Parts: sequence; structure tokens; C-alpha cells
Amino acid sequence: MMTSRRTVLLCGLAAVVPACGGGEDSGNGPGGPGPDSNWPPPPPSSPPIAAPAAAWSSHGGSFTHAARAPATAQALNRVLWSTPVDLAPPYTASGFLLIHYGSPVISAANVVMLPVKRNSGGSFSVEARSATTGNLLWQQTTDYILPASSWTPSMNLALHGERLFIPAAGGRILVRDQASSATGALGSILFYSSTAPLATLNAQIRINTPLTVDASGNLYFGFIADAGNAAGLTSGFARIAADGTAIWRGARDLAQDSGVTGPAMNCAPALSPDGQTLYVVVNLAPTANAPQSGVLMSLNPATLAFRAKQSLFTPLGQVARVSDSASSSPTIGPDGDVYFGVLDFAAAGHNSRGWLLHFDATLALTKTPGSFGWDDTPSIVPTSAVPQYSGSSPYLLLTKYNNYYGQGTGNGLNQMAVLDPNVGQLDLYGGAATVMREVLVITGPTADPGTVGGRREWCVNTAVVDPATRAAYINSEDGRVYQWDFPTNTLSRSVVMNGGLGQAYTPSVMGPNGVIYAVNNAQLHAVGA
Repeated sequence: MMTSRRTVLLCGLAAVVPACGGGEDSGNGPGGPGPDSNWPPPPPSSPPIAAPAAAWSSHGGSFTHAARAPATAQALNRVLWSTPVDLAPPYTASGFLLIHYGSPVISAANVVMLPVKRNSGGSFSVEARSATTGNLLWQQTTDYILPASSWTPSMNLALHGERLFIPAAGGRILVRDQASSATGALGSILFYSSTAPLATLNAQIRINTPLTVDASGNLYFGFIADAGNAAGLTSGFARIAADGTAIWRGARDLAQDSGVTGPAMNCAPALSPDGQTLYVVVNLAPTANAPQSGVLMSLNPATLAFRAKQSLFTPLGQVARVSDSASSSPTIGPDGDVYFGVLDFAAAGHNSRGWLLHFDATLALTKTPGSFGWDDTPSIVPTSAVPQYSGSSPYLLLTKYNNYYGQGTGNGLNQMAVLDPNVGQLDLYGGAATVMREVLVITGPTADPGTVGGRREWCVNTAVVDPATRAAYINSEDGRVYQWDFPTNTLSRSVVMNGGLGQAYTPSVMGPNGVIYAVNNAQLHAVGA
């Protein structure tokens, strides 16, 4: 029920909101077959072998997070196979599932790789499965340790060609080559040097963002380092080059702001379409007068040198909240514009919808914002996919557009929206602001028995857009995945995955043969013809 779900959400944000009432493991590793003395594996012994680009490389599909389909979608007829992404889902007493699950990645050879939480303590492994049958090809454990957060954060992979990157403890990255094959070399890379004991480093340094890999195989991520850690690190960002060399920069030093605490939780670094600018978000500690907020920065991707920054404010001029419970990440448009979702200053402000902030590539110019930003990474919609669109913008944006029941004036009529990023309209949700014009909206089809006239929430934090079928593929809390047909503005097809439940938002992705993958109720579902 949406009222209960939002109550649970706001309780989970206590730090920023007033309190409220088949297959074997391959290689060694924690829980694996080999002795601990063989862990961690040594650095990769050779550079990556040239291979076709991954069909889906990371959160949002690519380093811009555009979530563009790599193929024409299959007809949405049935669930082809399913597999757990969590062997011990942490359901609340009310039956909610407040955990973010990382995006699967998919190779050009049509092998799906997914992170799997193996127990209630948060141990993880990675599974590689045939996209055709769902059969397990290989499995690799990792000693990755989740950072602390109000909701359980996600563990994410990145794939470049046939080289798979897996987060591990202490800020280490596991590297699995020949990722589409049953056997492949496993190595590891540490982005810093330290002679401290491994166990000490593992407890003090934790990767806290999804991994992002660029077109050349360079890897970017954020990390949290405990004060006084044995390696002498400060929380910040790391780059591991394709040749294995690594650098890092402290977030506070980059921002030149003593209030910065580190990279924003669950917020994947993004790159411009030409790969020449890196965008990251850092948190600012809450104060007596403001919630936890943030700063958006642009960096030189080769050196991590600072270029520009923009403090994050709502369109009404108040400090924007950047929540550890979100997975919002920057999306970079084809023209280089930058989009990032935040929450309102007040706990239930703007109906808890948040705002989609919008900047030019230099971060110097603040542009028309969107009227929803909570826990959402917007997708890019080519204008050719919306034939009824007659404006001049070179592309449109797909976002969640839920209107949460019991939050401000929220009526529970939860929607998805396609927005024009360059044309404004008066905000319809209680904010005296000009926001992106609604081109299309679609209301959730399933009634929520817990709200009067409400609909079950759309349940995506990033959603795949297919220009060929002119459609988006989106999860709902009713347990279905839907095809939103843009030309007719209808939910033209759907497939039942489960009976539905309240849960944290999850991704939808696509493989090179047009199969849709949706994470819902702790399961990954492959859906197609």
C-alpha cells in the first residue's frame, strides 16, 4: 500500500527527515573452494582482449546512463526464465522490500551477468547465465562489503567487451576476463598502495557507487574511507585505467568544501557522450538548518582534476536533499546537458516527488528542471520515437512521475512521463516553478487497495527505451513489466512476474537479442516472445 510504503521511506530517511512513528564457484574467495591464502587474486597478467562492445555495460546501459536499447525488443509475451538476485530478501514486518538491487550487465555474446546477495549478512557472488536458457555458466564469489545506509545499497558490475569488473572489499576490483565463457582468468586491482593487513583495509574502505566504464575500458567509481584508515585515504573517487594503472582523488579536496563527506551513495559516475568529461556527485553533511545535500562536479576523466561544480538547489531556491536511500545518478544528454534527481528541502515537500535538476555541460548554466527526481535516473527518448511530438528539442526524457498518496497534495495517481527538457510549463504539483513540459503521461493501471483512487507505483530507477519499437519497458509494484507504446500512449503489452509488493525501485534492461530483463521481488526475470 502506498501510504505505508511512504511512511516506511520517511522513517528510513531519519538522518535527513524528522523522525516518524546449480553451478560451482570459479576461483577462490570468501566461501569458495580455495584456501584464504589465495585471496585476493593477483593483478591481471595481460591486457583485455579486443571484443565487441557490451550490449548493456552498467547502470543505465552505458556511461551516459541513456538506457538506450541495443536491439529491437522482442514481443512482451511471457517470462522466459527467472533467477534470484537475493537468497535472503530482507522483507519488513509489513512485507516491504527496501533494498536496491544492482543492474545486470549483458555481453555482445548474449550472456547475462548479475550480482546475487547470498545471505542476510550481505555476502555476494556474481553469476553468469545463458540469456537463452538461464542456465548457469559460472559463478564467482566476492568479499565486497556494503557501506552503511538507511536502505540496503546496491552492488553493481561493469562490463567492457569481455572484461567484467566486480567490486570487492577494501576498494579492490576483481577483473574476470572472457566473461562470456565458462572459464576465464581472474585478477584483482587495488587503486592505492598500502602495506596494512588486508583485513584492516577491508573494514575501513568500501566502494559506495556503481561502477562506470568508458569506451576505452577505463573504470570509475566512488569509495568511502573511514577516518584514520590505515591507507591514509580520504573518501573520494578512483580511476583504474585499461592498462591497470590507477589514481584517486579525495572528494573534499576536489570540491574545496570542508562540509563534503564523500561520494553520494548509489550514485554512478557518468561521462559525456565524447568521454571527455566525468560527472560525479558528493554529499554535504546535514546542518542544523539544512538536510544532507550535495554538489555536482565535473572532472577531467584522465586525471580526475577538478573542472567545475554546482551546488544543488530546488527550483524554489532551497537546498536540495541528496538521500543515501536513493540510486539517482546523472544522465548526460546527447547534447551534453546534465540531469540529476534530488529531493525537496522539506520531508514531504513537493509531494515527495523531488526535482530533476538540469544543467549545461559546463555546469555554469541552470536550465529548465523536471517535476520529479526521487530515486530516478532519467532515460533518453529520441524524438522519432514519439511521432506526435512537434517541438524542436533534439531528444526527450523518460522519468518516473509518481504522485505519492498522503505526501502534501499527492493523490496516489502514479504515472510515468515523457518530458521536453527545453520547453516549460507551470508545475502542477504544488511548486510555483516552471518545469519541463509533459509530452506524454501514463497512469499506473492497477488500483492500490490502500489508497482512495490510487494506483500502484511505477517501480523503476532506470528504464530501457527502444527507438525501434518506439516504447519503454517499465516495472510496476503490481508485479508486471509493461510496454509503454509512445505513438498510442497506451500500455500495449504486459507480463506477470509475481503478485506484486512494495519495494525499492529497480532497473529494466535489454540484451542483444531483444529480451527484456526486469528485477522485481528479488528475482531477475527474462521476458520476451
